[in-house]
Amino acid sequence: MDGPSPARLYASLVGAALVAFGIVGFFYSASFGSPGEVKEAFGVFAVNGWSNVLHALAGALGLLVAGYASRAYSLGLGTAFVALALWGFALGGGEAILGFLPVNGGIDLLHAVLGALGVAAALATPAPRTRRAAATA
Repeated sequence: MDGPSPARLYASLVGAALVAFGIVGFFYSASFGSPGEVKEAFGVFAVNGWSNVLHALAGALGLLVAGYASRAYSLGLGTAFVALALWGFALGGGEAILGFLPVNGGIDLLHAVLGALGVAAALATPAPRTRRAAATA
């Protein structure tokens, strides 16, 4: 089990926030079209059914692995969210990544911040020692 670390804190807090954001997003838009009916959650974040599922699953995964793979989760999700943010900024508002994930300045900024925090949390957390290395130390 991972001890207390920035990556574990990230996986737990961001995981819970993403699950909540994914669920709340369905109250704004549950459309699974391409991109379907896109609404702005909280007046800022472009969402549809696909983005809500993506956020909820990413958050649930964080909560699931927070105790034993938080560093890998933080680095993986952080990298993915930075990539999504850059892609979204390149496309511009009102467009959709791969034709189904809506983007606008708000969601792009959210992905950029969560991505940067994830990468930073992973880098601030020491790599876990393997059993073999621990046995010889």
